Amino acid sequence: MTLIKSISGIRGTIGGKPGESLSPVDIVKFSAGYGTWIRKGKKGKINIVVGRDARISGPMVSSLVIMTLRSMGINVRDLGLATTPTVELAVTGTGSNGGIIITASHNPANWNALKLLNEKGEFLSASDGNEVLNIAEKEKFEFVADDCKGTIKKDNTWGEKHIDKILNLDLVDVEAIKKAKLTVAVDCINSVGGIILPGLLHSLGVKKVIGLNDVPDGNFSHNPEPLAENLREISALVPGKKADLGFVVDPDVDRLAIICEDGTMFGEEYTLVAVSDYVLSNKGGSTVSNMSSTRALKDVTENHGCKYYSSAVGEVNVVAEMKKRKAVIGGEGNGGVIYPELHYGRDALAGIALFLTYYARTGVKCSSLRSKFPEYIIAKKKIETGQETDFKAVMNDIRNEFRGNDIDERDGMRIDLSYGWVQVRKSNTEPIIRVYAEGKTRKEAEELAEKVIKIVKKH
Repeated sequence: MTLIKSISGIRGTIGGKPGESLSPVDIVKFSAGYGTWIRKGKKGKINIVVGRDARISGPMVSSLVIMTLRSMGINVRDLGLATTPTVELAVTGTGSNGGIIITASHNPANWNALKLLNEKGEFLSASDGNEVLNIAEKEKFEFVADDCKGTIKKDNTWGEKHIDKILNLDLVDVEAIKKAKLTVAVDCINSVGGIILPGLLHSLGVKKVIGLNDVPDGNFSHNPEPLAENLREISALVPGKKADLGFVVDPDVDRLAIICEDGTMFGEEYTLVAVSDYVLSNKGGSTVSNMSSTRALKDVTENHGCKYYSSAVGEVNVVAEMKKRKAVIGGEGNGGVIYPELHYGRDALAGIALFLTYYARTGVKCSSLRSKFPEYIIAKKKIETGQETDFKAVMNDIRNEFRGNDIDERDGMRIDLSYGWVQVRKSNTEPIIRVYAEGKTRKEAEELAEKVIKIVKKH
């Protein structure tokens, strides 16, 4: 059993002992810690938005979160089944003080998590997240008398409002999409994408939508991380049904992968690259991605005469850098598109609308559109760790091995080479060390990753 506490929230497997997994005790403690933090220094009523993905444990976790907040005198707006970006938009759209999203994102079905938002509908900063952790750990919270408990309001309107906001974006061209008469397949991994994606696509003017795993019952039909090895079904469905392309989202719909008309992967790393190319072709500005993302975004950005910047891994870090650089588009190489004109959060729905506009306007096949971008290959590896792993010693050995190269230690360690780069870092969401390496060929990337993995395994 696993329980991971981080600045972005608490995540773990369901069942087991308190403190060792995501038990009811831990859910209540962490919700109370967040509730105490959110109302610090504020007078009057506090309002929090809560939404969840379709995991089987969702109703149980949601009821514990909501009752804990209400028992602290906090009013709750319950969106029920809702995407992460929908909850983020609802926080600011309702003028609420914060939000909690109940989702373990790409983790397997036996996991769940509480992802915490501030009044801007954005993930907490490191200092705020640490303060919540401290309050929860020390149980520095209080509950109110029964006659002072907070209210609860059910609100299922924000999916439609989210779609409306996307349709009103300047760079979303519904007429162009309609004229293209597209057939689009979608894999919604039996979660909340099955509720909102069909409505979005029809509203955008897609002629035919082919749904796959679109019943939001939490019985994930495959590993929920949208990687090629997990997407064989839709990769066969797209050419089999003669669809123009396919979209795949994760359980909370903040990551987007694209399938070309021939069943090949567009490449999760290239979702952001393609959308950025479209945005930059219409308005200038800088771009940002995290240090684990493909170099192709830098190349595309500079081809438009604009400036690219990198950040540490984590949405909160990308958003901070985007604000600092006044970026017009940014995100993460895991298919996470952040479009500030809509909001500062990864949003697969916005990514779909912008990509479809770009695709429809070019008039070429999806695979042809993919071929216009610089070709890089990323090898993504992970190594399970134990309590005895000395990460500092690992870093020292890697530093010695690659001395003489450019080394960035803002987030683990990234080494830039003439033909690519390699990064090693501890995961914030799982007990693993991640090793990502990029080269111009699969061989280059794999060999570079294995070189680092051998060093890690010594420890």
